[in-house]
Amino acid sequence: MKRVILLLSCVWMLVGISASRPLIINFGDSNSDTGGVLAGAGLPIGLPHGITFFHRGTGRFGDGRLIIDFFCEHLNLSYLSPYLESLAPNFTSGVNFAVAGAMTLPQFVPFQLDVQVRQFVHFKNRSLELLSLGSGNFINENGFRSALYMIDIGQNDLLVALYAANLTYAPVAAKIPSFIAEIKLAVQNLYLYGGRKFWIHNTGPLGCAPKELALHAHNDTDLDKIGCFRVHNDLAKLFNKGLRRMCKELKHELKGAVIVYVDVYSIKYNLFAKPSKYGFVEPFKACCGYGGPPNNYNVKATCGQPGYNICDNVTSAIVWDGVHYTEAANKAVAATILSTPSLKLERFWLD
Repeated sequence: MKRVILLLSCVWMLVGISASRPLIINFGDSNSDTGGVLAGAGLPIGLPHGITFFHRGTGRFGDGRLIIDFFCEHLNLSYLSPYLESLAPNFTSGVNFAVAGAMTLPQFVPFQLDVQVRQFVHFKNRSLELLSLGSGNFINENGFRSALYMIDIGQNDLLVALYAANLTYAPVAAKIPSFIAEIKLAVQNLYLYGGRKFWIHNTGPLGCAPKELALHAHNDTDLDKIGCFRVHNDLAKLFNKGLRRMCKELKHELKGAVIVYVDVYSIKYNLFAKPSKYGFVEPFKACCGYGGPPNNYNVKATCGQPGYNICDNVTSAIVWDGVHYTEAANKAVAATILSTPSLKLERFWLD
């Protein structure tokens, strides 16, 4: 019996993780970073981040799980390990290249999208090399080909450009094609290295973030009908329009590729527009921060810094720290996506 078990183990190491089970390979920023910025930059992201579910800091910005964590749970996968995690990573469910602060173009964080794609190329080549040597349980060629490649990036590019333009529309709008071009190039390169299934999130309603409302003086004409910054959201919608067009173009350009565009903007905006429907209150107030109503955000006492406070019921808040969403909000977004017939994740592995 021991000889049989040993033989099966050796065969598994040589075959690797294949197409028989779901695999997710993710690229992006803090929306889906499960610890990359902590591992890569050593940025300490401890409690109160992680307080709701993990009860410890995991490198995620938020009180608990992210949208991608709920996707993993739905597919019965373990949570994705960051590519940059050096101690006991688990890549049996896929790998996460997302890093908080990342952008489509190089700026402040040295892990922009093209770097993440290059990291993927190294990860794939090394995985296949180790498999050929009979070493370890790694993703094989079929696994990489059947994996779902997720991308959620662009919000930081828009915000940095907005700040540089003093919150004016035209200069930022002129830069959006360059952001879209980087995402398109990333998909094209991933396709060249075997990727065939792509899941691309658009960007959310940036003008609804408590941080933005607290930092920038405004009057009623600057806000839309529910109280979000018009210029932020108008640019987010322009970016999303370009992203959707890019996805349509790539469907025709990349033979055999499946490309799904996910309208996260509409789902997130609906949380702010109809908070009571989802069990939320005070939609523009951060749960963790300082300053009290209306936004509970102060750059001198952000979440985790001296002086911060936490709301009594985090499950009733949409935004955790002024920027990032709470676990409750992420759960609501994930549930809406997963209940949409055209966005069934399981269908990517039915064949």
